Amino acid sequence: MKVVSLFLLFLYGHIFAQQVQDVDFLKAEATIQPIFSEKKVKGTVKYTFKVLQKTDSVYLDAINMQITKVALEGVQAKAEANKIWLIGPFVKDREYVAFFNYEANPKQTMYFIEDQVWTQGQGKYTSHWLPSIDDMNDKIEFDLTIAAPMGTTVMANGSLKSATERNGLTYWDWDMQQPMSSYLVAFAIGNFKKKSLTSTSGIPIDLYYHPKDSAKVEPTYRYTKVLFDFFETEIGLPYPWQNYKQVPVRDFLYAGMENTTATIFSEAFVVDSIGFNDRSYVNVNAHELAHQWFGNLVTETEGTHHWLHEGFATYYALLAEKNIYGEDYYYWKLYNSAEQLIELSEQGKGESLLNPKASSLTFYEKGAWALHILNELVGEEAFSEAIQNYLHRHQFKNVTTQDFLNEVKAVSNKDIARWEADWLQQSAFKAEQAYTSLIESDFIRDYFEATALRRIPLSEKIIQLKTALTFPNDFIGQEAIYQLDGEPISATIALYKKGFESNNLYVRQAIAMSLEIIPKQLRVEYESLLDDASYVTQEAALYLLCSQFPENRTLYLDKLKQVEGFQNKNIRQLWLYIAINSDGFSESEKKQFFQELEAYTTSKYSFEVRELAFAYMLQFKPYSEVFLRSLVNGSVHHYWRFRDVARNMLAEVMTEAAAYATVVSLLESFSEKEQNYLKSKFELK
Repeated sequence: MKVVSLFLLFLYGHIFAQQVQDVDFLKAEATIQPIFSEKKVKGTVKYTFKVLQKTDSVYLDAINMQITKVALEGVQAKAEANKIWLIGPFVKDREYVAFFNYEANPKQTMYFIEDQVWTQGQGKYTSHWLPSIDDMNDKIEFDLTIAAPMGTTVMANGSLKSATERNGLTYWDWDMQQPMSSYLVAFAIGNFKKKSLTSTSGIPIDLYYHPKDSAKVEPTYRYTKVLFDFFETEIGLPYPWQNYKQVPVRDFLYAGMENTTATIFSEAFVVDSIGFNDRSYVNVNAHELAHQWFGNLVTETEGTHHWLHEGFATYYALLAEKNIYGEDYYYWKLYNSAEQLIELSEQGKGESLLNPKASSLTFYEKGAWALHILNELVGEEAFSEAIQNYLHRHQFKNVTTQDFLNEVKAVSNKDIARWEADWLQQSAFKAEQAYTSLIESDFIRDYFEATALRRIPLSEKIIQLKTALTFPNDFIGQEAIYQLDGEPISATIALYKKGFESNNLYVRQAIAMSLEIIPKQLRVEYESLLDDASYVTQEAALYLLCSQFPENRTLYLDKLKQVEGFQNKNIRQLWLYIAINSDGFSESEKKQFFQELEAYTTSKYSFEVRELAFAYMLQFKPYSEVFLRSLVNGSVHHYWRFRDVARNMLAEVMTEAAAYATVVSLLESFSEKEQNYLKSKFELK
């Protein structure tokens, strides 16, 4: 038996390394039925594959799946922890069809959130819910049919062919026309409606939203058609898929994910017209759309070349924002990312773009900088031609950095060897080259002149600051305000008044964020910040005004009592916290306010809402049962950042005897996952 086991281990290991050379999976036709009540998935999948070399085994990646039926004549199937093996003689150049029924309880990549189900397969994780190929080098045409509860809506890759009702479910039949890597397969189920657009080139664009957010559709998706049309023109290669769709979901793990034809993004970016001013979806929208070319159409062979995805998407998103907001904004974004990259280098943490374990900052921002410098080096015409040739030659295939460099060298007589060394291979960020590029911008030169004033005494720069605050540029005007911080208020009153009078949203926001004490001479002007079209400004102003002038709290609260703020309810939650601690409300009113704030900690709400509510609720003692249950629940949440916040807060709370006793008394009422965490962390029995 030991000899047989070693033989199988050798066989499977060899097959694993050679699979892409031995077999080409061509098409997957799957029917997926998420079971909401059990947080599991049942499915059937039919794979068509071509054997490239004679082999005895073929596998599909499948994490902890149970096979209930296999149909492939003359072939045996073996399910392991991470794979489904098909064992039998496979003949070179012959196509085969394998059919499976399977079940799985995905521990990740498929998430059941209240009335939503969505997937996130970034990397190599689709195999948790769909037997597939985790290797990005095998591109497959995926056609999904999603069985969802009647009354819900499904979005998935490709074009919707039909939606048929039977047996209490609706079967949404989606069709892809081109192959893609498995990590880009995705779907979302929820109570969604959609708004449809058409690009100038005729591509259908569907923008999904929750019915309660119908008034936020325009500001959330603002500029979507502009972005789409810009990319088709700027990139020079038509959009490579049959349609495009976007849907915001709750408790998403990232800002967004560029699944082929079907971007899923965080509902934190669902904003109204006021929220748009501080937290718009435009950059994420542009970034994920750019990935439809860079990452989806041409895909890296391995992590060493990950910058070909993220650096390119970041760079083209910057170009798209430049088209919308102007050149000053473009250089401002480059400047800010350069500052971050310089800091990373100075800490000795700089990374090569070809380091497969590099940070997101490196892949995204340093990658964008590398392309910006390359464009300047070879010229826009050659750069554009190289990009078009690169995408056209390698479309629906996998690429390396060398593939891209070959296209650049083919169209330009510029020697890019130094650029390769400086921007691809070297770990340090080339700050001098970045500075030389930045000062080509008149705006950046003016900004640097403004920042140089930081070293000059206030009395010697009054005129320059006053000039900066007269019809101010957003960024230079903010810089002028920040230079007033720490200076005697008697010497700065006139400049603050100038900032208020500018009516520049971001200059006024800088005042709201930087002033720690409101001088009496500026009280009226500062109170006007409550009317500004910025939830960031309103939040800062409400807090400081209520803190400094408690006698007027009711007046200030009354002004914002109907305002919710961003998706995390930042204004409403601050309002409740202040109201609970104010004298202008009855005890019954305060009880209602407390209960509302307490409710925001529960799993009924997204983690963004809950995290903010946790912070406010920590200020109240004794701790309520609802709050403690919510903290425990948050401690096992699927999103690790929120989970860590909840765990740290729970650890703090559990040092309080009363809270500890309450949690112990509730132990048996928690879910198994929650109990396991409590028992392991706090040694409860």
